[in-house]
Amino acid sequence: MTLTARLHAGALAAAVCGGILLGSAGCVQRRMTIRSSPPGALVYVDDYQIGTTPVSTDFIYYGTRKIRLVKDGYETLTVRQPFPIPWYEMFPLDFVTENLWPWEIRDERVVDLSMASATSMPPELVVARAEQARLAAGSMPVPPPQPVVPQRVVPQPIPAPPPPMLPPPAGGLSLPSPMQGLQPPRQNAPSQGIPGL
Repeated sequence: MTLTARLHAGALAAAVCGGILLGSAGCVQRRMTIRSSPPGALVYVDDYQIGTTPVSTDFIYYGTRKIRLVKDGYETLTVRQPFPIPWYEMFPLDFVTENLWPWEIRDERVVDLSMASATSMPPELVVARAEQARLAAGSMPVPPPQPVVPQRVVPQPIPAPPPPMLPPPAGGLSLPSPMQGLQPPRQNAPSQGIPGL
């Protein structure tokens, strides 16, 4: 084999190895699992429903997430859960871990939340809290209803009928002709300011 053939074969082998390494480059798999006590609560993450606890879902971005749990017989629980960025996802290392690292990196976050059982409130306490909220909001109290006073109906007099119409004159009705007193316009008359042709 000649030297150029060996160089071409070596370059081809290096390209194939590089392609395999880049093709098999891993990535970061991010997953959050939310568990609650008691289980079976409906879970919303950033106001999107994702399922009932225990539930797992993938996520792309780090940061603070709004997690809300809803279950009958329990008070709704809303928390702001931070998901800090790991060291291998900070610039410039994130390029290496996302594109060049040959294995997959798993970042799994588990959030355990406890829900408090709902207590039934007496109606008087609910009304008192509503009044406090209304006063805190600055709205005026609802005025009491005004008593309904019946109005006295006074009968109105009936108007007199219109006077009878007069009979037409004995000679009949004569109307002026609509064309009476009209003359046809003169064509191209100098007195009208239009020169003659």
